[in-house]
Amino acid sequence: MIYLDNSATSFPKPESVYSFMDQFYRTHGVSPGRSGFDAAIETEEFVGATRRLLMNLFNGDDPNRLTFSYNASDSLNNIIQGLAMPGDHVITTCLEHNSVLRPLHHLELEGRITTTYLPFDGRGYIDPDDVRKAIRPNTKMMVLNHCSNVIGTVQLVGEVGKICRDHGVFLVVDTTQSAGALPIDMKAMCIDVVTFTGHKCLMGPTGIGGSYVNANVPVRCTRFGGTGVRSAQKTHLEEFPYRLEVGTLNMLGVAGLHAGVKWVLEQGMENLHRQEMVLWQHMVEGMRAIEGVILYCADSPENHNPVLSLNVKGMDSGDVGTILDVDYGIACRTGLQCAPRVHEVIGTDKIHGTVRLSIGPFNTAEHIDAAIEAVRDIASMKR
Repeated sequence: MIYLDNSATSFPKPESVYSFMDQFYRTHGVSPGRSGFDAAIETEEFVGATRRLLMNLFNGDDPNRLTFSYNASDSLNNIIQGLAMPGDHVITTCLEHNSVLRPLHHLELEGRITTTYLPFDGRGYIDPDDVRKAIRPNTKMMVLNHCSNVIGTVQLVGEVGKICRDHGVFLVVDTTQSAGALPIDMKAMCIDVVTFTGHKCLMGPTGIGGSYVNANVPVRCTRFGGTGVRSAQKTHLEEFPYRLEVGTLNMLGVAGLHAGVKWVLEQGMENLHRQEMVLWQHMVEGMRAIEGVILYCADSPENHNPVLSLNVKGMDSGDVGTILDVDYGIACRTGLQCAPRVHEVIGTDKIHGTVRLSIGPFNTAEHIDAAIEAVRDIASMKR
């Protein structure tokens, strides 16, 4: 299999991630912070070390404000529902994933909030000035996708963050596609909340993610349960990390995430990204030369991740994906990629979306050549 679906989940993982997860769970697969025996204490210390590792990745200040969840969707639900109050206005964009669109829509249906959805231009970028124009007296927050999972464009978060900070609007950034691939500095970019997942560019397993919440952000508890601390208290604990963590952590996931982040840092994020973007540029040039192939928002590698959406004229994206899989052994993603508003803007919502090819650190030039040749064959069959 030639795997070009890294925007869904990076695969394979580094060997060090597999081996560390196995070793860690065999020796420390116990509940952290729940008991006083050595293995439990050591496991809790490891959780703390992983919080610090991720806090430093985002340039935060307090490791306890780095909390774990199932994934970015889980964290976004925690943050959006924990911040939004009746009467609030929220700004977001047409680039967002359903992990943002659906929580906001449900809150709108309940009559709790109003939402403004900012458009993006033909190259795939929002205009920061549109953010300024959209701010109202009751605007509570902006939720912004750092990097699109459909078209790969990377937004100018720092410019948006400055505008939000100047107007007292909390900026929540979804780094699902960028954490581990691009530098994210919460201070320099004026970010109030980062949400992330572990199973993409951070090279961890599925089922682990989290958020970092600045001290000034009044996120409420929206779920309640065990914490292992002050069990006689009837209400859920307000202090971090307990405010956003309920029940026993996914320790196997935390271990894999820890190993994945360390691998990324050892390789160098910039080195990995540069290597992947060289392959992306090669893929774009090859696909662009094929008659009948349409590319979306792939004008320049600047402010871009190694994600390419395309279609073959006259063919359903699902059919193209099936042929790539069955006849050529190439794994990709087709359809709307859980981001329907992106497809509405680029005009692919009525034709079943796009074929998405996304590159990871273990892809090679030979993989890209094979994908280009496969699409060329498919396009020639249609002609």
